[in-house]
Amino acid sequence: MALNNTYDARPAQQENALGAGVQILVLVLLGSAIGLGPAGWLTGLAFAIATWAVLSRALHRSGSKSFGPANRVTLGRATLVGGVTALVADSFVSSPPITLFVGLTAVALILDGVDGKVARRTGTCSTLGARFDMEVDAFLILVLSVYVSMSLGPWVLLIGGMRYAFVAAARALPWLNAPLPPSTARKTVAALQGILLLLAASGYLPLLATEAVAALALGTLVWSFGRDILWLYRTSHPRTTITTATVEQELRALMPAEMRSR
Repeated sequence: MALNNTYDARPAQQENALGAGVQILVLVLLGSAIGLGPAGWLTGLAFAIATWAVLSRALHRSGSKSFGPANRVTLGRATLVGGVTALVADSFVSSPPITLFVGLTAVALILDGVDGKVARRTGTCSTLGARFDMEVDAFLILVLSVYVSMSLGPWVLLIGGMRYAFVAAARALPWLNAPLPPSTARKTVAALQGILLLLAASGYLPLLATEAVAALALGTLVWSFGRDILWLYRTSHPRTTITTATVEQELRALMPAEMRSR
Protein backbone atom coordinates (compact mmCIF):
# COMPACT_ATOMS: atom_id res chain seq x y z
CA MET A 1 0.00 0.00 0.00
CA ALA A 2 2.88 2.37 0.74
CA LEU A 3 4.16 1.78 -2.76
CA ASN A 4 0.84 2.89 -4.28
CA ASN A 5 0.77 5.98 -2.04
CA THR A 6 4.16 6.98 -3.39
CA TYR A 7 2.86 6.69 -6.95
CA ASP A 8 -0.26 8.70 -6.10
CA ALA A 9 1.62 11.77 -4.90
CA ARG A 10 0.79 14.17 -7.76
CA PRO A 11 -2.67 15.07 -9.09
CA ALA A 12 -3.55 13.40 -12.37
CA GLN A 13 -4.45 16.62 -14.18
CA GLN A 14 -1.14 18.21 -13.20
CA GLU A 15 0.77 15.29 -14.69
CA ASN A 16 -1.33 15.47 -17.84
CA ALA A 17 -0.44 19.15 -18.22
CA LEU A 18 3.20 18.28 -17.63
CA GLY A 19 2.96 15.72 -20.43
CA ALA A 20 1.71 18.40 -22.83
CA GLY A 21 4.66 20.59 -21.82
CA VAL A 22 7.10 17.76 -22.48
CA GLN A 23 5.49 17.23 -25.87
CA ILE A 24 6.16 20.86 -26.78
CA LEU A 25 9.75 20.45 -25.54
CA VAL A 26 10.18 17.46 -27.87
CA LEU A 27 9.00 19.62 -30.77
CA VAL A 28 11.49 22.32 -29.81
CA LEU A 29 14.29 19.76 -29.75
CA LEU A 30 13.24 18.37 -33.12
CA GLY A 31 13.06 21.88 -34.53
CA SER A 32 16.56 22.63 -33.28
CA ALA A 33 17.98 19.33 -34.52
CA ILE A 34 16.46 19.06 -38.00
CA GLY A 35 14.72 22.38 -38.64
CA LEU A 36 11.12 21.21 -38.26
CA GLY A 37 8.90 22.92 -40.83
CA PRO A 38 5.51 24.63 -40.33
CA ALA A 39 3.55 21.45 -41.10
CA GLY A 40 5.49 19.52 -38.48
CA TRP A 41 5.11 22.27 -35.88
CA LEU A 42 1.37 22.70 -36.43
CA THR A 43 0.67 18.97 -36.46
CA GLY A 44 2.82 18.36 -33.39
CA LEU A 45 1.14 21.18 -31.45
CA ALA A 46 -2.31 19.96 -32.51
CA PHE A 47 -1.41 16.48 -31.27
CA ALA A 48 -0.20 17.84 -27.92
CA ILE A 49 -3.35 19.95 -27.39
CA ALA A 50 -5.70 17.15 -28.49
CA THR A 51 -3.99 14.61 -26.23
CA TRP A 52 -4.15 16.97 -23.26
CA ALA A 53 -7.81 17.84 -23.87
CA VAL A 54 -9.04 14.27 -24.44
CA LEU A 55 -7.07 12.87 -21.52
CA SER A 56 -8.24 15.69 -19.23
CA ARG A 57 -11.84 14.88 -20.05
CA ALA A 58 -11.27 11.15 -19.55
CA LEU A 59 -9.61 11.75 -16.17
CA HIS A 60 -12.47 14.00 -15.10
CA ARG A 61 -15.13 11.49 -16.16
CA SER A 62 -13.34 8.60 -14.46
CA GLY A 63 -12.85 10.57 -11.25
CA SER A 64 -9.19 9.51 -11.09
CA LYS A 65 -7.18 11.42 -8.52
CA SER A 66 -3.97 9.60 -9.38
CA PHE A 67 -2.32 9.24 -12.77
CA GLY A 68 -0.48 6.04 -11.88
CA PRO A 69 2.91 4.69 -12.98
CA ALA A 70 1.62 2.79 -16.02
CA ASN A 71 -0.19 5.84 -17.37
CA ARG A 72 3.03 7.82 -16.99
CA VAL A 73 4.77 5.33 -19.25
CA THR A 74 1.91 5.56 -21.75
CA LEU A 75 2.04 9.36 -21.61
CA GLY A 76 5.77 9.23 -22.31
CA ARG A 77 5.06 6.96 -25.26
CA ALA A 78 2.39 9.39 -26.48
CA THR A 79 5.03 12.13 -26.39
CA LEU A 80 7.23 10.06 -28.71
CA VAL A 81 4.25 9.37 -30.98
CA GLY A 82 3.68 13.13 -31.15
CA GLY A 83 7.27 13.54 -32.33
CA VAL A 84 6.81 10.83 -34.96
CA THR A 85 3.58 12.51 -36.08
CA ALA A 86 5.39 15.83 -36.53
CA LEU A 87 8.12 14.13 -38.58
CA VAL A 88 5.55 12.42 -40.82
CA ALA A 89 3.69 15.70 -41.37
CA ASP A 90 6.99 17.35 -42.27
CA SER A 91 7.84 14.51 -44.67
CA PHE A 92 5.29 15.81 -47.19
CA VAL A 93 7.76 18.63 -47.78
CA SER A 94 11.11 17.00 -46.99
CA SER A 95 12.13 13.53 -45.88
CA PRO A 96 12.93 13.25 -42.15
CA PRO A 97 16.29 11.84 -40.98
CA ILE A 98 15.53 8.12 -41.17
CA THR A 99 17.68 7.28 -38.15
CA LEU A 100 15.77 9.73 -35.96
CA PHE A 101 12.42 8.57 -37.32
CA VAL A 102 13.21 4.89 -36.77
CA GLY A 103 14.67 5.59 -33.32
CA LEU A 104 11.65 7.47 -32.00
CA THR A 105 9.24 4.91 -33.40
CA ALA A 106 11.23 1.95 -32.10
CA VAL A 107 11.33 3.34 -28.56
CA ALA A 108 7.58 4.03 -28.69
CA LEU A 109 6.95 0.43 -29.78
CA ILE A 110 9.23 -0.98 -27.08
CA LEU A 111 7.47 1.03 -24.38
CA ASP A 112 4.18 -0.49 -25.57
CA GLY A 113 5.22 -3.66 -23.83
CA VAL A 114 6.26 -1.84 -20.65
CA ASP A 115 3.16 0.04 -19.49
CA GLY A 116 1.02 -3.09 -19.21
CA LYS A 117 3.68 -4.87 -17.16
CA VAL A 118 4.04 -1.83 -14.91
CA ALA A 119 0.27 -1.70 -14.37
CA ARG A 120 0.11 -5.37 -13.40
CA ARG A 121 3.23 -5.21 -11.23
CA THR A 122 2.00 -2.19 -9.25
CA GLY A 123 -1.65 -3.22 -9.15
CA THR A 124 -2.75 -0.07 -10.99
CA CYS A 125 -4.63 -1.60 -13.93
CA SER A 126 -7.65 0.47 -14.95
CA THR A 127 -10.15 0.86 -17.76
CA LEU A 128 -8.81 4.36 -18.44
CA GLY A 129 -5.24 3.10 -18.67
CA ALA A 130 -6.18 0.28 -21.05
CA ARG A 131 -8.12 2.69 -23.30
CA PHE A 132 -5.30 5.26 -23.22
CA ASP A 133 -2.79 2.59 -24.22
CA MET A 134 -5.01 1.33 -27.04
CA GLU A 135 -5.62 4.80 -28.48
CA VAL A 136 -1.91 5.64 -28.51
CA ASP A 137 -1.20 2.33 -30.27
CA ALA A 138 -3.92 2.92 -32.85
CA PHE A 139 -2.77 6.44 -33.64
CA LEU A 140 0.85 5.36 -34.07
CA ILE A 141 -0.25 2.67 -36.53
CA LEU A 142 -2.30 5.28 -38.42
CA VAL A 143 0.66 7.68 -38.63
CA LEU A 144 3.03 4.94 -39.80
CA SER A 145 0.55 3.79 -42.44
CA VAL A 146 0.31 7.36 -43.74
CA TYR A 147 4.09 7.52 -44.05
CA VAL A 148 4.38 4.14 -45.79
CA SER A 149 1.48 4.94 -48.13
CA MET A 150 3.49 7.79 -49.63
CA SER A 151 5.86 5.24 -51.18
CA LEU A 152 3.63 2.17 -51.61
CA GLY A 153 0.23 3.68 -52.37
CA PRO A 154 -3.03 4.51 -50.58
CA TRP A 155 -3.92 0.85 -49.94
CA VAL A 156 -1.58 0.91 -46.94
CA LEU A 157 -3.95 3.39 -45.27
CA LEU A 158 -6.32 0.47 -44.73
CA ILE A 159 -3.97 -0.74 -42.00
CA GLY A 160 -4.18 2.45 -39.99
CA GLY A 161 -7.82 3.13 -40.75
CA MET A 162 -9.27 -0.30 -39.98
CA ARG A 163 -9.60 0.18 -36.24
CA TYR A 164 -11.28 3.58 -36.71
CA ALA A 165 -13.63 2.09 -39.30
CA PHE A 166 -14.55 -0.61 -36.78
CA VAL A 167 -15.31 2.03 -34.12
CA ALA A 168 -17.45 3.98 -36.59
CA ALA A 169 -19.33 0.83 -37.61
CA ALA A 170 -20.01 0.03 -33.95
CA ARG A 171 -22.04 3.23 -33.66
CA ALA A 172 -24.46 1.89 -36.25
CA LEU A 173 -24.22 -1.77 -35.19
CA PRO A 174 -24.32 -1.93 -31.37
CA TRP A 175 -23.53 -5.67 -31.32
CA LEU A 176 -19.96 -4.77 -32.34
CA ASN A 177 -19.53 -3.13 -28.91
CA ALA A 178 -19.82 -6.42 -27.05
CA PRO A 179 -16.68 -7.44 -25.13
CA LEU A 180 -14.36 -9.88 -26.86
CA PRO A 181 -12.75 -12.85 -25.12
CA PRO A 182 -9.00 -12.58 -24.44
CA SER A 183 -6.95 -13.68 -27.43
CA THR A 184 -3.20 -14.18 -27.76
CA ALA A 185 -3.59 -14.15 -31.55
CA ARG A 186 -5.25 -10.74 -31.45
CA LYS A 187 -2.51 -9.31 -29.25
CA THR A 188 0.18 -10.78 -31.49
CA VAL A 189 -1.33 -9.32 -34.66
CA ALA A 190 -1.71 -5.91 -32.99
CA ALA A 191 1.93 -5.93 -31.89
CA LEU A 192 3.10 -7.00 -35.35
CA GLN A 193 1.47 -4.02 -37.07
CA GLY A 194 3.88 -1.46 -35.62
CA ILE A 195 6.93 -3.67 -36.19
CA LEU A 196 6.05 -4.48 -39.80
CA LEU A 197 5.11 -0.89 -40.65
CA LEU A 198 8.33 0.42 -39.11
CA LEU A 199 10.28 -2.10 -41.15
CA ALA A 200 8.44 -0.96 -44.29
CA ALA A 201 9.01 2.71 -43.41
CA SER A 202 12.72 2.31 -42.66
CA GLY A 203 13.77 2.06 -46.29
CA TYR A 204 16.21 -0.71 -45.41
CA LEU A 205 14.45 -3.26 -47.64
CA PRO A 206 14.10 -3.52 -51.43
CA LEU A 207 10.77 -2.30 -52.81
CA LEU A 208 9.38 -5.80 -53.39
CA ALA A 209 10.23 -6.87 -49.84
CA THR A 210 8.75 -3.63 -48.45
CA GLU A 211 5.49 -4.30 -50.30
CA ALA A 212 5.44 -7.88 -48.98
CA VAL A 213 5.94 -6.70 -45.40
CA ALA A 214 3.12 -4.15 -45.69
CA ALA A 215 0.87 -6.74 -47.34
CA LEU A 216 1.59 -9.16 -44.49
CA ALA A 217 0.59 -6.49 -41.97
CA LEU A 218 -2.67 -5.83 -43.82
CA GLY A 219 -3.44 -9.51 -44.32
CA THR A 220 -2.99 -10.45 -40.67
CA LEU A 221 -5.04 -7.44 -39.57
CA VAL A 222 -7.92 -8.31 -41.91
CA TRP A 223 -7.84 -11.87 -40.57
CA SER A 224 -7.87 -10.68 -36.95
CA PHE A 225 -10.71 -8.18 -37.42
CA GLY A 226 -12.69 -10.62 -39.54
CA ARG A 227 -12.33 -13.32 -36.89
CA ASP A 228 -13.51 -11.00 -34.12
CA ILE A 229 -16.41 -9.58 -36.13
CA LEU A 230 -17.59 -13.09 -37.01
CA TRP A 231 -17.44 -14.10 -33.32
CA LEU A 232 -19.38 -10.99 -32.28
CA TYR A 233 -22.02 -11.62 -34.94
CA ARG A 234 -22.51 -15.25 -34.01
CA THR A 235 -22.68 -14.36 -30.31
CA SER A 236 -25.27 -11.61 -30.81
CA HIS A 237 -27.31 -13.57 -33.37
CA PRO A 238 -27.59 -17.08 -31.91
CA ARG A 239 -29.30 -19.59 -34.11
CA THR A 240 -32.51 -21.11 -32.72
CA THR A 241 -32.24 -24.88 -32.57
CA ILE A 242 -35.40 -26.35 -34.13
CA THR A 243 -36.54 -29.53 -32.38
CA THR A 244 -39.75 -31.56 -32.36
CA ALA A 245 -40.70 -30.02 -29.02
CA THR A 246 -40.19 -26.53 -30.43
CA VAL A 247 -42.47 -27.25 -33.39
CA GLU A 248 -45.17 -28.71 -31.12
CA GLN A 249 -45.06 -25.62 -28.89
CA GLU A 250 -45.43 -23.31 -31.88
CA LEU A 251 -48.37 -25.33 -33.25
CA ARG A 252 -50.12 -25.39 -29.87
CA ALA A 253 -49.79 -21.63 -29.63
CA LEU A 254 -51.69 -21.28 -32.92
CA MET A 255 -54.53 -23.60 -31.85
CA PRO A 256 -57.82 -22.35 -30.35
CA ALA A 257 -57.90 -22.47 -26.56
CA GLU A 258 -60.37 -25.38 -26.41
CA MET A 259 -58.13 -27.57 -28.54
CA ARG A 260 -54.97 -26.91 -26.46
CA SER A 261 -56.47 -28.70 -23.44
CA ARG A 262 -57.01 -31.94 -25.32
